[in-house]
Amino acid sequence: MQRYRRYGASSSAPVEEVHAEDEVSTEEEVFEQDTEPLVEGGGQAEVQQTGGVTKDGVQPMKDDLTPAVSETEAKNHPVESKNGKRTEGGGGGGDTGGGPKYSMFTWLVVLALLGVWSSVAVVYFDIVDYDSVIGKLTAYDADGDGDFDVEDAKVLLGLKAERQEQEAESSQHVTETGSEQAVGPESTSPDATGSVADFLTLNSFPEREALLLQDGADSGSQDVESEIQAAVSLPPVLDNSFVPEEETDSIDTTGVLLKDPTTQGSVAESERLTSSTLTDEAEKQPEPPATAEPQMETRPDTPETRPQEKLKEKMKKKKPKLFNKFDKSIKTEIDAAEKLRKKGKVEEALKAFEQLVQQYPHSPRARYGKAQAEDDLAEKLRSNDMLQRAITSYREAAELPDVTSDLLRAALKRRAERQQFLGRIRGSLATLEKLVQVFPDDISLKNDLGVAHLLIGDNKGAKKVYEEVLAAAPADGFAKVHYGFILKSENKIAESIPYLREGLESGEPGTDDGRFYFHLGDALQRVGDDSAYDWYELGHKRGHFASVWQRSLYNVDGLRAQPWWTAKETGYTDLVKMLERNWKTIRDEALAMMDQNTGVFMPEEENLRERGEWGQYTLWQQGKKVGNSCQGVPKTCSLMERYPEATGCKRGQIKFSVMQPGTHVWPHTGPTNCRLRMHLGLVIPKHGCRIRCTNQTREWEEGKVLIFDDSFEHEVWQEADSFRLIFIVDVWHPELTPYQRQTLSPI
Repeated sequence: MQRYRRYGASSSAPVEEVHAEDEVSTEEEVFEQDTEPLVEGGGQAEVQQTGGVTKDGVQPMKDDLTPAVSETEAKNHPVESKNGKRTEGGGGGGDTGGGPKYSMFTWLVVLALLGVWSSVAVVYFDIVDYDSVIGKLTAYDADGDGDFDVEDAKVLLGLKAERQEQEAESSQHVTETGSEQAVGPESTSPDATGSVADFLTLNSFPEREALLLQDGADSGSQDVESEIQAAVSLPPVLDNSFVPEEETDSIDTTGVLLKDPTTQGSVAESERLTSSTLTDEAEKQPEPPATAEPQMETRPDTPETRPQEKLKEKMKKKKPKLFNKFDKSIKTEIDAAEKLRKKGKVEEALKAFEQLVQQYPHSPRARYGKAQAEDDLAEKLRSNDMLQRAITSYREAAELPDVTSDLLRAALKRRAERQQFLGRIRGSLATLEKLVQVFPDDISLKNDLGVAHLLIGDNKGAKKVYEEVLAAAPADGFAKVHYGFILKSENKIAESIPYLREGLESGEPGTDDGRFYFHLGDALQRVGDDSAYDWYELGHKRGHFASVWQRSLYNVDGLRAQPWWTAKETGYTDLVKMLERNWKTIRDEALAMMDQNTGVFMPEEENLRERGEWGQYTLWQQGKKVGNSCQGVPKTCSLMERYPEATGCKRGQIKFSVMQPGTHVWPHTGPTNCRLRMHLGLVIPKHGCRIRCTNQTREWEEGKVLIFDDSFEHEVWQEADSFRLIFIVDVWHPELTPYQRQTLSPI
């Protein structure tokens, strides 16, 4: 029996949607920021070494009056260039008379000298500590002379003529001397280790693509003693609203929104690449989709196995067409409203879309945006009424004329999901049937339709749907696990195993569900296959089971977990004492009901028995009395009404259980860890009746209470010569708070 997460129930709060487009920075911006200091550093180094380069890269005039320090001298004598004060030829020039007349040439000389002496003053008085600056810039030493100078700056700025001359001279020198040097990994020459200039050069040639590819390659009324046996699988509801954008996003065949592919570069790559152009190339490589833990060690459908152009073309084909011709004419207004919604301003977005719908009532995209905004607001306010408005708006968007097929599919699929969220399964079934009629070749929609049939208890209809799916797609894992579940519910145990196993092994979305691990393991146990516990262990590792033994699926985290309990450990000592004091009264009323032979003891119908007869007479179910059942055992009910931990346990029952000789109950677990189960022995044969919970086996005694946690695996044998009669009382787990007991959904 599937539980639905309506707003206001004990479901977890909706998850806020985070949009990739809201991020502040991109890789390209980071690379640009890293590149700018490199260029500025080069320019600054040139200024300090020459002593007179201006901001625009123009050197002062070099005439007889202002002898300039050569670049070679600046390189060979850095200390002298930094600290030496020049006193001769200071700027007097040939005008020694010092007369009152000053020519234009004199003023030019004065201005030039002012620039020179300002530079000297900065150096002499240590206004700037050039030693520390130069020390930091040695990391960019391109010519291997141990410092950062003009030659290095020219190389980094792309002026490679000087470097080529140096390389030519070096080559000539090697030829003349006849010496041979093998350049290997241990060589310290710039050519062996590579430099920033090498990478900048590489970025301009086709070898860049080879580097990228190499780096990328590295990169209700039933007995719930084991209600889970009859549980129906429902894929997890997607709380995230569907937010397709024609320009940026795409939809796959299941209607799930796909983000644009992103790169998955290595740390080493990000450290050495300094070109935004290279970043653009890296972004063309899509990140492979995340898969479940055991899945696919090889991914044949990756950029390494096919050209990037084909991948880009395929992604273009998948882009949804949500805008018809008219919607494109108002796309700017729609995008503005959609931007508000994506930023979480759902109230403002809803108002904007409502205005658009009022102004353009025949716009499918505007009405679809209104439905999405209402959907988001319903999650924010946890309002079922608002969610119903969204469901209605999705239908209205799909029914408008000229709606694109992609928008029709997205709107109706989301509508079906939200109907299921509210527990309106028949409405969801009708929506999905319409979708399948419009898109008959869409396997995913048929799979969803099969689930809807299961949720209303129509196993026959679901089986027909999945047979059609498997005929068209024999390897479909989703269809396999559900078809296997149906076969198991029909008690076709051996036939169900391959479908359940192959479906789980496929790793397809919707198959990694605890219920399928549960049923596969249960089927294997029933045919005597010990590999059942391997699947239970895998289910535990995937987070579906608390342990291999404790396999309930409707749980509250953090509760004390142990198979057997004492009355003192539960804290319900008064209830246990009452049961044991009044066991004969309870027994006599139960026997009287059995003697009437009126059919009040109903056969167990959950397919838990391997053989034998097992009947039950229920007094309380899900915290409520069952019909007129207490009229036959009034004293027992009167005794129980004083203990709300039992009568108010919405995840348990109070009932009589009679088991005839020759009965064996398969190993099974209850559905929840929120209860403990008490067994009061009423009529117990001396030999042959026992119960196992995990790896501990015990026997009942008349007038005594056994307490265990039925979310752990347990098994029952009745091999006596007469019937066994017990009274079963479920109580809340003692560590649940009063609030939890009040708000937990019934089971």
